[in-house]
Amino acid sequence: MSLEKILSISGKPGLYELHTQTRTGFVAVSLLDGKRITVGLRSNVSLLSEIAIYTLQEEVPLREVFKAIKTKENGGKTSVSPKDSKEALEEYFFEVLPNYDEDRVYASDIKKVLQWYNLLQENGKLNNEESEATEVSTEEEQQA
Repeated sequence: MSLEKILSISGKPGLYELHTQTRTGFVAVSLLDGKRITVGLRSNVSLLSEIAIYTLQEEVPLREVFKAIKTKENGGKTSVSPKDSKEALEEYFFEVLPNYDEDRVYASDIKKVLQWYNLLQENGKLNNEESEATEVSTEEEQQA
C-alpha cells in the first residue's frame, strides 16, 4: 500500500483508504474503525502522497518524514504522544527532521503527522511502503 490511496478528509477523524470511485464522489474505508463512508466531490480531501513538510531548503514529502520517523523508532510507534506539550513535540520533530521550518510548521501540524504515522503503523500500511519503493526501483533498473 502506498500513500497514493490514503486520504485525509476535512472534518472527519483519522485517515481513510480510497476504495472505489462513484459518479458523485468516492467510497472510502476508515483506518480507525473499518467503516465505509461516501464522500462527495465538494468535500475537502487531501492525498497523503501530495502533502509535504516545509524545511529551510525545500519541501520534504510526507513519505520521507514517515521513513525518518520509522528509522528513529526502529519500526515502532512514536516515543512521544501527539498529546504531549508543544515543546516536546517540536524537540522530537527536530530529531526526525532537523531542518524543518519552525515558522511554517506548527505544533498542530506535528501532532497530525505523528497521529497519522501511528495510525498507518498500526494498520501495517508503512511496512509495504519500502517494498513498493524497491519494486519500483528494480523495475526501473530492468527497463534501463
